[in-house]
Amino acid sequence: MDKRLLNILVCPLCKSQLHLDADKNELICKADRLAYPIRDDIPVMLVEEARSLTPEEIN
Repeated sequence: MDKRLLNILVCPLCKSQLHLDADKNELICKADRLAYPIRDDIPVMLVEEARSLTPEEIN
């Protein structure tokens, strides 16, 4: 994922900064405890497509 794109993307729900989880190919919002998938190098920034993080994944 392009670092410049990562710097401008924010969570669509709360507008906080996202963190890249390269192993799972997801963008993480720690504030909302959501993981947005990246498919074919394109972040899917839809709340409906995000998955909830487990308590272990938040740390």
